[in-house]
Amino acid sequence: MKFKLKPPAPKKLKKTTLKRFLIKRTIYYVLPNVFFNFIIAYASFQELGYTHFFSGTQNLARLTLPMAIFLPVVLTIDIINRVIIASEQGAIEFTVDEQLNKKKLMTKLSILHGLTTGLLVLSVLLFAQYGFSKYYKLDATAMAVLVGVLAGILSVIFVYLPVRKLRRWMWRRGAVLAVEEVEA
Repeated sequence: MKFKLKPPAPKKLKKTTLKRFLIKRTIYYVLPNVFFNFIIAYASFQELGYTHFFSGTQNLARLTLPMAIFLPVVLTIDIINRVIIASEQGAIEFTVDEQLNKKKLMTKLSILHGLTTGLLVLSVLLFAQYGFSKYYKLDATAMAVLVGVLAGILSVIFVYLPVRKLRRWMWRRGAVLAVEEVEA
């Protein structure tokens, strides 16, 4: 006998606009990401007192590259899923097209966003490493702040960018296109 566990129904959302919904989600994502990424980087870098871009046990690339890859992936999947649920519940003024393959869109966008951001951060780190001398030591506190700011910027970008792509399959609730036949 197989037991099927049903996932709990999503919590009923209050009626709002898409803009307010996204601002609220942005605050929920930015504050913890900035705080935790700063604290983790600061604790990691303070062991040595300084850090490098790629060399050493606690280097800048070790913290920023995984964050630059996985943060956009998680945020893209989560925000698309939350907007679709809000649309289905009627909490926002937009409706998502029924024929949209949601999982395919989430997968495609999350992989694209993760790879693009990871390659961009890697290229900036490589460019910065070759711009400085081999023995240049980076200040640990400044690099921890940089990691926190990067997490905040990525959080803001990847709340709005996936929704911008999703808007192709959204229309305002109640907007009906009337087509009249003209007799010749």
